[in-house]
Amino acid sequence: MAEMTLKIGGHAFKNPVFTASGTFGYGDEYEDIFDPALLGAVCSKGLTRFPREGNAPPRLMETPAGLLNSVGLQNMGIEPFICEKVPQLIEKGISVIANIAGHSTEEFAEMASLCNESPGILAVELNVSCPNVKEGGMAFGIRRQSVSEITGACRKALQKPLIVKLSPNVTDITEMAEAALESGADALTVANTLLGMAIDVEKRAPAIHNVFAGLSGPAVKPVALRMVYQVKKAFPHAVILASGGIVSTRDALEFFMAGASGIQIGTGLFRTPDLPLRIIRGLEEFCDENGMRTVSGLTGLAIKEMS
Repeated sequence: MAEMTLKIGGHAFKNPVFTASGTFGYGDEYEDIFDPALLGAVCSKGLTRFPREGNAPPRLMETPAGLLNSVGLQNMGIEPFICEKVPQLIEKGISVIANIAGHSTEEFAEMASLCNESPGILAVELNVSCPNVKEGGMAFGIRRQSVSEITGACRKALQKPLIVKLSPNVTDITEMAEAALESGADALTVANTLLGMAIDVEKRAPAIHNVFAGLSGPAVKPVALRMVYQVKKAFPHAVILASGGIVSTRDALEFFMAGASGIQIGTGLFRTPDLPLRIIRGLEEFCDENGMRTVSGLTGLAIKEMS
């Protein structure tokens, strides 16, 4: 059977199939369906410095081949997560990546430092799609300087692997990838949700309370795939976790061949709760059938030099 491990920074994860932040709760909510310890890792829902109730409803809406969400980072806060949830996850053998969301560079760095205190947190993923309160609410992830500053500050504060989850709502994804990599990111998640909206025709008003929302699911896959390809082509040594519309083994294979070293499954979980296990098996079978000794051998197979 093919070797499935994925190394990020100084940690080797058992396989390259992770869950995406915000779609798998805190890490054990799906355990009545399957054992989360079988996954490469679980990315926690977005954690903030203090508890948040999230946005007012309506904040979820299905779209053709996708989902709009404006949940607003509803969560218990990072310290309760570290003290109450992580010990339980450790006992269950679940590999945890803490996804953190701050509203200033200093807050991000403080949260990253807190993660050092928990042996159960194996890596930290930065949600740079958060609004920067010091810059009038503009998202960190759409400005190169902000991505560089926040990544650099967290790299100094954190003694564990650091992943930066890039925003797709930018002109050039490779510019943001370069800023993160140069500032100390061990890996990149490509990418977060696309900004979208919907209208309630009967009410003659936006369908989502906060008007705009993040679009995920199969509808965004071609865009995410293009971005993974661009980033890997620009930075061949980058470790990329692909996220965006993966609902089958074939989707996963496309992302690996476009340059991903691992994948994150999100919206697909809502339709097929055991999807990650199906994809793990599918990847193993594909590698075995094609005489590949490692799943890493799939990474970048489809990248072609442009003439």
